[in-house]
Order: sequence, then C-alpha cells, then structure tokens
Amino acid sequence: MVFVAAAVAGGIGAAARYLLDLAVTRMLGTRVPWGILLINLTGSFALGLVSAGVVGATGVWVLGAGLLGGYTTFSSVAVTTVVLADERRPTAATLYAIGTFVGSTAAAFAGSAVGAILG
Repeated sequence: MVFVAAAVAGGIGAAARYLLDLAVTRMLGTRVPWGILLINLTGSFALGLVSAGVVGATGVWVLGAGLLGGYTTFSSVAVTTVVLADERRPTAATLYAIGTFVGSTAAAFAGSAVGAILG
C-alpha cells in the first residue's frame, strides 16, 4: 500500500512541478529557468524537513520518495545547463548549475535544521 501511495504522490509532485514551472515561466519569461530553480530549492528544503524525522517512515517514503521525488528534477537542471551552453551563454550555464547545486544543498540543510527543531 505504501508503494501505491508513493506512486500516486509522485504523480502529484510531477503535476505540481509542471504547473509551478509553467506559472513562473509565464511571469518571468524563458531567458533564465527560474521555475526549475524554485522547484529544486523548495523541494530540497522540504526533503530536508521530511528527512529530519518530522514524519514517520511511511511519510518519508510517500512524501520524500513519492511527492518530492516527482516534484524535484535534477535531470532538467542538467538539460537546461546544456541548453544555456548551446545558446553560447557559458556564464549563465555555469552559474545556473553551481547555483542550483549550492542553493539546493543549503535549502536541504535548512529544512533539516527546521525539522530537527520541530521534531
């Protein structure tokens, strides 16, 4: 049953990612992929929170692996970085890749710290 719940949550996470990216892109344009950056930062924070024990083991699977696994997307970061480089924007590509990694790691630490306080 946990598997089914995680699978459904993953679908919900993927749909949420699509809708948020679409909304951010409509507001800010396509020059910089702000939507995917926002998704990975918020998802990393939430996964840090979930991993800190705010929810039980089942919640970790359903929310962490399922919902947040479907929500976050580091494969899109890789492809977006390549696209920026192909557009002859090496500085943007480098800053986007490094910024996403550093920002997402910091967000995960922050989420874990908040989770430790709450848990």
